[in-house]
Amino acid sequence: MLKRIDHVAVAVKNLDSAVSTFEKLFGIKPAKIQEIPDQGVKAALIHIGDTELEFIQPTNPNTGVAKFLENKGEGIHHICIEVDDTDAELKRLEGKGAQLIDKQGRKGLAGKIGFIHPKSVNGILIELAQKI
Repeated sequence: MLKRIDHVAVAVKNLDSAVSTFEKLFGIKPAKIQEIPDQGVKAALIHIGDTELEFIQPTNPNTGVAKFLENKGEGIHHICIEVDDTDAELKRLEGKGAQLIDKQGRKGLAGKIGFIHPKSVNGILIELAQKI
């Protein structure tokens, strides 16, 4: 079951600069900054109301985020939707014909996550996240 928009992720070339810009313009500091080695990114979460902005900077030039920046430049990378059960939702969506990047949930900054390929959702990369 879809619950709410958890966060919108923005791919950036320089995480410190992006965080500094938001702090300067809006007075908002990140709630969390963390490197996620298995995804090859360093990420910062900024709370805005009951949702978040996630800035992601690649730490490995061979990741999807690095390729995204190379091809499209900085900007919105994905939308994350909170779900009750990531694995069940991935299975349900696959049964409806969605092309998945992840067949099973995995650990991520937002909890147990799984991605749906943009080809299945009008060009939007969708992340599902189960709070754990």
